[in-house]
Amino acid sequence: MNPMRKLSEIETLVKSKKNFRMAVAYGQDEDTILAVKRAVDEKIIDAVIVGDEKVIRGLCSKLKVDPGLFEIVNEPDEKKSGDRAVRLIIEGKAEILMKGLISTPYYLKPILNKEYNLVGKNGVLSHTAILEVPTYDKLLLVSDVAMIPYPDLNQKVQMIQYNVKIAAKLGIENPRVALLTANEKVSDKMPCTMEAAIISKMAERKQIKGAIVDGPLALDVAISPRALEVKGLKSVVEGHADILIMPNIEAGNIFYKATTILAQGKLAAVVTGAAFPAILTSRADDDDSKYYSIVLAAALV
Repeated sequence: MNPMRKLSEIETLVKSKKNFRMAVAYGQDEDTILAVKRAVDEKIIDAVIVGDEKVIRGLCSKLKVDPGLFEIVNEPDEKKSGDRAVRLIIEGKAEILMKGLISTPYYLKPILNKEYNLVGKNGVLSHTAILEVPTYDKLLLVSDVAMIPYPDLNQKVQMIQYNVKIAAKLGIENPRVALLTANEKVSDKMPCTMEAAIISKMAERKQIKGAIVDGPLALDVAISPRALEVKGLKSVVEGHADILIMPNIEAGNIFYKATTILAQGKLAAVVTGAAFPAILTSRADDDDSKYYSIVLAAALV
């Protein structure tokens, strides 16, 4: 498989697979309903929407969407809707979970419920956003922009491993991973630079496999060979990063919003580390981003 460079290529891939069943937690906002309708129409998924049935049907009427396209499970309580959606996964009635209008803590709490055993003993729930940016010649996998505020060294290693697996699904073999910081100098005044240097050495010694890893790297030298040359630096990433590991959630969140809003990038996003694909986008993301997130989740089943 050739490396995918557009989100639409993932769409082509999943259309050759069987339909998967998706449970939507509190799916009662316009963008979620439009995205789910599109995915059903494209025969990518079958959908169960959990939420206030009156609200869902009202929105469908407003949007001229046939509510018969979905199975609707009436649960007006926001918190309970998350648990009921996850129960559908546990009971084998769905393979994919999607966040609707539900707040992120209510969405994640049942996934993290130890009684359900949906996250491995030493597993970490993280988040991967895949960005298609007009000014970059390939897809960018970015972690973490939404979940872990200040990932430690071990969490960053797991984030790399999750992203390497996702990259493989997209035909990206031996992806180039950049551990981002403000600059390339290792300093105890910036702990993230020290963690990046350690992780790079771990990769050099084959403790991290299946990827080319370097850091600390500033964003420009991670994605621009010219910046690397001008700064007189050498890096195994060579200014062609496939995966960006962010130093903290502030950097990640600002980067992805700047990319999608100012640079008109397209987005797909999932939670990583659970036993099933779980879609997590911002409630403010448009239906196009939510649709491509469904597409990505179907590719990861």
